[in-house]
Amino acid sequence: MKVTIDSPAGAPQPLSPYYSQVARVEQADGSALLYLSGQIAEGDTLAEQSRGVFETIDALLKAHGATLADIINIRTYLTDIDKLQEYGAVRREFLTGTPPTSMTFEVSKLFRPEAQIEIEVVAAIPANR
Repeated sequence: MKVTIDSPAGAPQPLSPYYSQVARVEQADGSALLYLSGQIAEGDTLAEQSRGVFETIDALLKAHGATLADIINIRTYLTDIDKLQEYGAVRREFLTGTPPTSMTFEVSKLFRPEAQIEIEVVAAIPANR
């Protein structure tokens, strides 16, 4: 197994230089697992922030030859669980196939005070890509 940790060129860069966005774990058969760190985005509403996060996740996955359909696990952190439906509507725009395994947590605050949502994912890339 080979592990590469990076913030891929061409994808949105992290808000802080003190972490990397993706850990890629390549298997001997050519398949890989991608671990994407928690992503936040700007926006006034939860829907705007959610959309920005999914656009960033999509770009990070594409930089590694993956798509949103390759997501197998998603963890969502919300500062207001009462807005879960607003997030869910945006999530369904981006994740249109079989839903991945997931967990959603309500937290009192996130890394940045204006952030209402943070999402981290794990994706599995088949060997043929």
